[in-house]
Amino acid sequence: MNLNQIHNVYFIGIGGIGMSALARYFQYIGKKVVGYDKTPTQLTDELQAIGLEIHFEDNISLIPTDFYLENTLVIVTPAVPVSHSEWNYFVERGYTIKKRAEVLGIITKDTYCFAVAGTHGKTTTSSILGHVLYESGVDVTAFLGGIVENYNSNLIGSGKTVTVVEADEFDRSFLHLHPNVSCVTSMDADHLDIYGDAASIEDSFREFAAKTPSENLYVIKGLPLEGNTIGVNNDADFSAQNIRIENGFYVFDVKTPTEVVQNVKFGLPGHHNLTNALLAFAMAKSYGVSNEKIIAALASFKGVRRRFSFQIREEKLVYIDDYAHHPTEINAVHQAVRELYPGKKIIAAFQPHLFSRTKDFVDGFAESLSNFDEILLLEIYPARELPMEGVNSTWLLNKINNPNKKLVSKDELFTAFENSDADVFVTIGAGDIGELVKDLKKALHEKN
Repeated sequence: MNLNQIHNVYFIGIGGIGMSALARYFQYIGKKVVGYDKTPTQLTDELQAIGLEIHFEDNISLIPTDFYLENTLVIVTPAVPVSHSEWNYFVERGYTIKKRAEVLGIITKDTYCFAVAGTHGKTTTSSILGHVLYESGVDVTAFLGGIVENYNSNLIGSGKTVTVVEADEFDRSFLHLHPNVSCVTSMDADHLDIYGDAASIEDSFREFAAKTPSENLYVIKGLPLEGNTIGVNNDADFSAQNIRIENGFYVFDVKTPTEVVQNVKFGLPGHHNLTNALLAFAMAKSYGVSNEKIIAALASFKGVRRRFSFQIREEKLVYIDDYAHHPTEINAVHQAVRELYPGKKIIAAFQPHLFSRTKDFVDGFAESLSNFDEILLLEIYPARELPMEGVNSTWLLNKINNPNKKLVSKDELFTAFENSDADVFVTIGAGDIGELVKDLKKALHEKN
């Protein structure tokens, strides 16, 4: 497929975080971009603000009349229902229809491609790497699954020769990519509605890892893959050592196979973020970026929206928002909060994401949430799924081994936060809880 012959790009599900990065890219290179999504969000507002045409009604009359078969590419989210009228319109007329991962594969095939895979840590690691390469003067474009605070965008750069992409394991999408250098941050069980069991997920990651030779593969130490290893305070090929916290920043030394790089500074809390930064360090170094440039870029990285994102950071009031939607990720949030605020009372509000994921990991969710001092639980955000009998937040709540727990509606969440005597407030989840953050921040400020 030749993208030069495409004049128009039509997105079904344009408000998805990965889809919107592609939409920005195609607008940037001069294509006419139009899209549908189910509901307006902060992300669709931002896309409309830069000139993209978006509508929220599934109606074929809203498809532009000059979007012809021969000059239009249709990109569709896997979450679109088979009954979707606009999708069926394009299918019946024989339009070229691709998934996001297929399009990324086409765009990146003729570039030097860095691919970041893993059930957790993809977005942060790829964002750090994209920032490091861009700040170091590399001719890069990074397609990201989150809004990077430094750029207020999920697209970094406009380079033609180097790309950074998230290699998404959902429905084996990452097998469409053609990486030159890749990494794997984690291989925990997830998406069991697609894969069936953990062994199938591991097999898929092995297939992805095999796309690059082992000398170009970077993996967290302990994963069953052959490559350069990354770790914290251990004998990995790239290891963070002599770690301390100074003025809210991690400062540490990086032991590489050939040297020790001292006094590297990084602002995102949590040991999981140290490994993310180390992965970006090692991958950028493999491309020839100097230690000095990598160190300067790591120190200036501000983070990713909804990834341990400080909404309020005052002496007597802290509010953190995070996208975590798996027990391992919730544990990482808890570790980081406890490290930063020992002895403080922490209240966490969690919105489970997907009935299937809640069912598969209910005991893990209960265990990880029990670590907070107080837990507020919202109903499950269904996303693409229909309800499952017996799978609901009441079931999860009953399994949480902590008496300070409560099931709340979105309205009740505001009241609970306003009445809480906690020092640190945390919202967690990948659903529409993110749309409440702005108003929760305002309510907490007014309470204080």
